[in-house]
Amino acid sequence: NDRFLALEALRRAVHARRPGRGSIHHSDRGSPYASDDYLAALRAYGMVPSMSRKGNCWDNAVVESFFATPNGDLWDRYAYATRGPAERSIAEYIEAFYNPQASLDPQLR
Repeated sequence: NDRFLALEALRRAVHARRPGRGSIHHSDRGSPYASDDYLAALRAYGMVPSMSRKGNCWDNAVVESFFATPNGDLWDRYAYATRGPAERSIAEYIEAFYNPQASLDPQLR
């Protein structure tokens, strides 16, 4: 059953990553992720569920697009010892990626 597989994957991910309370868990609206068991497990881990709106695939596309570049640029290249340097790198990435001046000025690229 996909629901049990999803629950086991969640359990392993939480055990390996130890996300803080209030972490957002974004997924599609697939039945394993929308099941009462899965949502209860997220709440038990202190996580907040986030799903795309029904019939709107573009919701997920925005999240996936945002995370695609740092996956290759930041997280594959650096191993952060603490949360502080990781947060600074992500903030710098967001500032550069979403800064309209940076995209217009070749010197800021």
